[in-house]
Amino acid sequence: MRHERLLGLATMVGSAASNQIGAAVGAHAFAAIGPAGVVAVRQFVAAAVLLPVARPDPRRFSWAQWWPTLLLGLVFATMNLSLYTAVDRVGLGLAVTLEFLGPLAVALAGSRTRRDLLCALGAGVGVYVLVLPDASSDWFGIGAGLVAAVCWAAYILLNRLVGARLPGLQAPAAATAVSALLYLPVVLVLAAQGRLGAGALLYAVAAGVLASVIPYAADLIALRRVPPRLFGVVMSVHPVFAALAGLVLLGEALSAHEWLGVAVVVMVNAVAVRPHPSGGHPPHRRLARSVNAG
Repeated sequence: MRHERLLGLATMVGSAASNQIGAAVGAHAFAAIGPAGVVAVRQFVAAAVLLPVARPDPRRFSWAQWWPTLLLGLVFATMNLSLYTAVDRVGLGLAVTLEFLGPLAVALAGSRTRRDLLCALGAGVGVYVLVLPDASSDWFGIGAGLVAAVCWAAYILLNRLVGARLPGLQAPAAATAVSALLYLPVVLVLAAQGRLGAGALLYAVAAGVLASVIPYAADLIALRRVPPRLFGVVMSVHPVFAALAGLVLLGEALSAHEWLGVAVVVMVNAVAVRPHPSGGHPPHRRLARSVNAG
């Protein structure tokens, strides 16, 4: 049992590292094809993997299954574009930390316990310290990161709904296909302009594999070996890994106040996912499954 848990823990850490390394690798293609082009290729890679595995049959979908799937596809498309836009403008560490507010907000929503209210306040303080807004702040980049956070929260809620209406991986597979279709015009325009060079495609495909395919498979393995609560705690390392990936692969060095802001947000999430002293579990224990949306 201990060996299984250690294996699951190692898998989760590897998943988090792969996710953020993939985002950093994808950023190398921004100059050639832009954030939208990287997202487009990433979505096609994810669809190419998920569709053969899940084999959804859209002809059998009822409207009650279709409408949340379509919304989920739109959320995938918007979330990844807003995140990569934020990465392009404010850096990987800041962008991922802002996006991380989405699942944290859903986790704390509806709770009236003193601890959770303090966590919400702590998250706000952490973001303020992280950004330290002033006249020189890139408000568009910060806004893009917050849009990604809203989309991640929407993904969690939609995934709960559609997961109850479609079996297995059919919902995320179909939603990823919808998102890929939305980005088809982007791919066609880039191809017509001759911007889909081998180097840009290699970076974008690598981002799709590292940030979508590997983490998704790794998380499915990990969730069979560790409790969702522990998964949620390990989720907290994503902003840290994002900052490290940005530093090593993109040369994005965070200042002292940015590291402090990241640390505060990470600690708030780690506290938020711990069981309540009453012995019950926080209302968001299932949110651990949301880490690799899109």
